This record gives sequence, C-alpha cells and structure tokens, in this order.
Amino acid sequence: MVAALKLISHKLCPYVQRAVIALTEKGVEFERIDIDLANKPDWFLALSPLGKTPVLQVGDIAIFESAVILEYLEETQPKPLHPENALTRAEHRGWIEFGSAVLNDIAGFYAAADEATFKTKTAQLEQKFARLEARITASPWFDGEEFSLVDAVFGPVFRYFDVFDAIADFGILAGKPKLARWRRNLAQRPSVRSAVSADYPALLRDFIERRKSWLSGLQARAAA
Repeated sequence: MVAALKLISHKLCPYVQRAVIALTEKGVEFERIDIDLANKPDWFLALSPLGKTPVLQVGDIAIFESAVILEYLEETQPKPLHPENALTRAEHRGWIEFGSAVLNDIAGFYAAADEATFKTKTAQLEQKFARLEARITASPWFDGEEFSLVDAVFGPVFRYFDVFDAIADFGILAGKPKLARWRRNLAQRPSVRSAVSADYPALLRDFIERRKSWLSGLQARAAA
C-alpha cells in the first residue's frame, strides 16, 4: 500500500508552491498542513533538519528541500514533468536552480532597507529575467507544448509580481514579451492558480508591510 503523503507548508512559501503544483499536475492526493514559520511547532522542527518548508512526509520518512521532493515525485508518481531526453532534463534542472537564484534576488528586493540597495536588487532581477527572456523559444510553456517542472518553479516566481506591479512599475519585466506571454499562461494554469489560497495577495502585502523595508514604504505610499 502506498503511504499517504503529507505536505508541511507555509501559505507564502514559493518552494511549497512548486511541490503543490507538481502534485496537482500528477493527480496525486495529499494532505497539506500549513504552519507559521515565525512560530515553528516542535513537531515540525523534529521533522525538518533545516527548519524550512516544504517537507513531504511519506509514512514515517520526512523528505526536505523542494528540489529533492520534486525529484522524488518524478521517480515515484505518474505523469512525468521532466523531459525524456537526458541532456534536456539536465538543462531543465539547471534552470530550476536558476529559479531558486531568482527567488533569492526577490527576497533581497523586498527586504532591502535603503534605496541604493533596493536599486541594486532591482537591477539584479532585471538582468536575470533578461537571461530568461533570451532562453525562451517556444510557447505556451518553458520548452513548448509540455508543462514541465521549470514551469512549476516559475509560476510562484511570477506570482510575486502580481503584488509588486500594484505598488509600482519597477521595469524588471518590461520589454520582455516572451516572459509576458509565459507569465499569462502560467497564471491561467489550474495547478498554479490553486497552489495558494485566495488570501495570498493580502498575506503577501502584509508580509511586505512588516518587513519595514524600502519596498514597504513604497507600498504604503501607493496605498495612501
């Protein structure tokens, strides 16, 4: 009998969203358990050596780190999201890592304490998305007709900009028509849409406000 899957989650975590999208695309039943990362329960700390989400609990075994969870799902569940060709698969894994680097820059963007740092982080993000724009050659997904794990990774990335765009036009995604098309397609994908709760935008705005960062100030002025 296959062990039931439990996904330990945080409502804003983009790495959790990757796992949710993959599970949904594969049609795998799972239980999602949201925790507060600012007040981590002891049982979660006992499961997660790094104290981070997501954690996929398979019976008595806890699998941590989103990239490892995605690979485990590829090895054990139907409907593969990696390409069949080994070289293409390796390239996709590289772009998944690139997606993690973009998320690190996004964290720096919303946490920057002063204007100079904020502008530096904005430029870093624009440069990364310019590299991504140069790579995209097909439609509707990262590599054409087949939805892949790279798409699962960038759905949560673009979701941040639904909130950022309401604050101001930072020019990060400007002049990148292929990314704009990909972003629209991802936003309409049921697995991407359902990876977060309906209150995600409000939760992200509140999170930004509590950072007391440069972006927090811009958000407050935009809302005034």
